[in-house]
Amino acid sequence: MRNIKRVQQGFTLIELMIVIAIVAILVALAVPAYKDYTVRTKVAECINGAAVPKLAISEYYESMANWPGTTNAASVASPAGVSQYCDGFDAYATATGAFAINVNETQVGASSSTIQPVLTPASNAQGGVDWRCSSGTTAAADVKYLPASCRGT
Repeated sequence: MRNIKRVQQGFTLIELMIVIAIVAILVALAVPAYKDYTVRTKVAECINGAAVPKLAISEYYESMANWPGTTNAASVASPAGVSQYCDGFDAYATATGAFAINVNETQVGASSSTIQPVLTPASNAQGGVDWRCSSGTTAAADVKYLPASCRGT
């Protein structure tokens, strides 16, 4: 009797279908995570764009020992912090120096219509100003788009 050995020539149909199913599952998980990440980076750009009004308000406070009555008093050109993802800042609070950042939700690709983080200054022991970011009026479903430093409050 002869023992004839068969040499496998390729993959079976079942093996190929299993690989395709695994790849499909990985893609289904990766695409939404990637979308959230890209929106989060665009929102972070808006927060970083607020450096100009933050600096002007901080300098005013360090010089005058109180928060400016208006953004014009702090020499902040209106609207400041404008980019394709941001419409500048809004809702300046004269008592606290806080202001909200207007994110253009259509441009960043967010699912709903309210992403508006708030930057609030606080004087520190050295006489300087520390800035804190909070979620402000951001919709609960969109808090995931804020940087981690803005999600806590």
